[in-house]
Amino acid sequence: MAPDTSAPDTAAARSGAPDIGIAAFGYAFGEDQDVAAVAADYVPDPGRVLKWGYRTFHRAPDGVTATDLSREAAQQALDRAGLTADALDLVVVATTDMPEYAYWDSASALARELKIERTQTLLLNEGCGSGVNGLFYVASTMAMQPEARHALFVVVNRVSEFHRNRMNVINTVLSDAAVAVVVSRGHGSNRWLSSEQFTDPEYSDLLRLDFGGAVAPLPPVGWTSADAPSAYDQVREQFAGDPAKLRKFIGERYTRLVEVVDGAAARAGVGREDIDHVIYLNDVPTSIAAVATPLGVPPERTNAALAPDHGHMGGADQLISLGLQLERGELAPGDLVALCGISTGRWCATLIRV
Repeated sequence: MAPDTSAPDTAAARSGAPDIGIAAFGYAFGEDQDVAAVAADYVPDPGRVLKWGYRTFHRAPDGVTATDLSREAAQQALDRAGLTADALDLVVVATTDMPEYAYWDSASALARELKIERTQTLLLNEGCGSGVNGLFYVASTMAMQPEARHALFVVVNRVSEFHRNRMNVINTVLSDAAVAVVVSRGHGSNRWLSSEQFTDPEYSDLLRLDFGGAVAPLPPVGWTSADAPSAYDQVREQFAGDPAKLRKFIGERYTRLVEVVDGAAARAGVGREDIDHVIYLNDVPTSIAAVATPLGVPPERTNAALAPDHGHMGGADQLISLGLQLERGELAPGDLVALCGISTGRWCATLIRV
């Protein structure tokens, strides 16, 4: 399965896709918190949380913002790549929680922190899939601008505990972290091959927060995230009275992930059987297996072992796992890695050749 990595994959070369690869990773994590020790601070039934199997999550100290985490991860990635910020041709930031301010651009704010004056920036807000599909936007820009040599892509998740209860949204413990990657033209390893995504707008309201926007700027009187309904309550409400539709939604979550991975593989000119590793959200083991097993990938070639020590870091899960597995020597040169994710109504996948 390990092809000659000295030349671009044939299908990618035919399509005019840029020959780009991830040259360096950088990370920033909130402070480690023991799930068992603090679960009762978040929910009245901590046993429900503990059965998910998470051991540790990251909580940023009060006053540490998403931009702070982004800057730390970005500087580490630049240092590891041996670059200064003025060498960047593009800065892309994906945020997966409430922004720090309204009418405000996180990508521009990061560029200011890095003391960049004229480099183009892009801000993404596509939920937990943005760390996967964001690489497509980097690749697209570099395809259209052949003079661009280096891009910085940062994915950050900083939970606003006013708006969200990090242990009562979905069956994961939400975690604060950022990952940054330097994507360089002509880099011979960790090469981007393809991306695929599609949206089903029927599901676009499932994780919606009903206040904080223009329709309802303020929360109800007395509202707190501690007693807010979970996303599963919202799902049950949306499908109330139609169990067949609920079953359809639950089944489609995973079948569509396989579909989108197959779509990315077709674009890259490879088959499902060529995929060596699958990296999904930092979900519970059964969910990760529900994605990987139909693709023929065993649990030991997924992110299932990493997830319990980090929690769900929003859109940063997949790239953090990719970087850490590379550093641990768990991925070999030539391996084909499928990054895949789901956000509200959106499925996406990106293929990386180590």
